[in-house]
Amino acid sequence: MNEKTIVALDFSTREDLFAFLSKFEEPIYVKIGMELTYAFGLDIISEIRQLGHHIFLDLKLHDIPNTVKQAMKNLARLDVDIVNLHCAGGIAMMKAAIEGLEEGAVDGKRPLCIGVTQLTSTSKEAMNEELGIPGEVIDCVIKYAKNAKAAGLDGVVCSVHEARAIHEACGNDFLTVTPGIRLADDSKDDQKRVATPAFAKEQGCDHIVVGRSITKSADPLETYRTIEAIMEAE
Repeated sequence: MNEKTIVALDFSTREDLFAFLSKFEEPIYVKIGMELTYAFGLDIISEIRQLGHHIFLDLKLHDIPNTVKQAMKNLARLDVDIVNLHCAGGIAMMKAAIEGLEEGAVDGKRPLCIGVTQLTSTSKEAMNEELGIPGEVIDCVIKYAKNAKAAGLDGVVCSVHEARAIHEACGNDFLTVTPGIRLADDSKDDQKRVATPAFAKEQGCDHIVVGRSITKSADPLETYRTIEAIMEAE
């Protein structure tokens, strides 16, 4: 994937969704998550694909290995570019996911598979006290990333603040896809571990996921191009 910026299509109506996409003169990378999928079903994927856009299907699978394997087999047939799951499901589950993707691959090419380490809305206190995971967030994230690599995944979803450490632990070819990106003047909303595109670039993030900073912009195309230019700069 050449684009560094993935646009999160978090829309409540089809009209808003396609009105937004009509502003783009070239194909971009988009994220289809739970909000869009549950509102309009999986058929929305083919509709967006027909416009030429690349798709990161963000459904965060987490179940027993066989269930995830069969689900990934079906998702692979949708001809999306990236799918994901929760690393917390363990190595056996992640290996099963890869098996399912390979079995369902279209023309022998499976989607990339990345694992969610810790959500960017998760603070250290929540991880320690609510999830029962001791230590620092970064320690859990690195452990999950190493498990994902051992299972054959292509990379992980992580905070910008963990991307450099993940590359050091798992190699530069192991993708880091980072949500929680905001422009300097934007609200953090429900995110905790957030950063600007410029900081993401400095930290060596491979791809950033940007939602409201682009979708709520007065000029989404210009904002997208500005962010992409930052990420592409040498």
